[in-house]
Amino acid sequence: MNGYTGRLLERLPLARAHRWQGYSAAILLSLIGLVTRWALADSFPPGFPFLTFFPAVVLSGFLFGRGPGILSAVLCGALAWYFFIPPEMSFALESGAALAMGFYVGVVTVDLLLIDWMQRGTAQLRQERERCEKLAQRSHLLFSELQHRVSNNLQMVGAVLALQQRSVADPAARQALVDAGAKLQTIGRIQRQLYDHSGDPQTLERILPDLVDDLLTTSGRPGVTATVEVDSAIKLPPDSIIPVALIVAETIANAVEHGFAGRETGRIDVRMCAGAGSVTLTIANDGANPPADFSAAAATSLGLRISRTLADQLGGSFDLTPRDGGGAIATLQFKPAAG
Repeated sequence: MNGYTGRLLERLPLARAHRWQGYSAAILLSLIGLVTRWALADSFPPGFPFLTFFPAVVLSGFLFGRGPGILSAVLCGALAWYFFIPPEMSFALESGAALAMGFYVGVVTVDLLLIDWMQRGTAQLRQERERCEKLAQRSHLLFSELQHRVSNNLQMVGAVLALQQRSVADPAARQALVDAGAKLQTIGRIQRQLYDHSGDPQTLERILPDLVDDLLTTSGRPGVTATVEVDSAIKLPPDSIIPVALIVAETIANAVEHGFAGRETGRIDVRMCAGAGSVTLTIANDGANPPADFSAAAATSLGLRISRTLADQLGGSFDLTPRDGGGAIATLQFKPAAG
């Protein structure tokens, strides 16, 4: 109801494009006031010459603006003076008539000034709202364009590094370039998914399933499947979402490369839940078990070092241990920062 009333007020005064309609309506309302005063003449005590004319003036000014309101005020005043102020049927200005007309002029002047002031304020608010909406649309377009450009640039640099490795003879250097390119492309994909079309930050509940599907698709291992479950109560700021998503990407890449080496099929289960003031992320796979003497804290592989560094950035811990029933399970635990 309030929204409808607000939209109606913003449309006032009516007939702005065809002013003659507003003036015609003001004349009609004044005549209705005259007819109503005549019809109710016997019901009124002596006096009250303007009683049915005040609504006509107020409605004319409120609905059609200052000009029609002034026209209605002049016309209603003249009709009331001529027909209902003694001596009737004349414009004689006796002392009583002068006092009544002065009262009428004062009342309608205040009414029309208040109405005009209100409508000017409403018009300014409408213009300001339209300006803010245009600025919001422009900001949204610029923000979306910036997001896409950052993502595209990151992925382009990753592609350039992947191409550059072809001209490098050293196998270790070539693999380092390939890994760096892949990581930059992953960061680019995450960056693109961080915000929705309205510019609001996305949640991990929406980002992780798409990211995992994308990672498995680009891995070239169609037999590897994954499930993703994220507690909808988890709300993280973008500065925390990126490290979490990168840890997921690194762990899945490690599982595909090492856990499912020599296998066509495999399963990865990603779970993220909140409890006791902390967030726990587990990424389990049914691939090969880690070596018996394996320690994630002492591992020197780039992927695990990146995951440990990202966990430190979140103020948490990262570990990779054997999974009951075979395979491995990576666990990230941290206290979420304020979103």
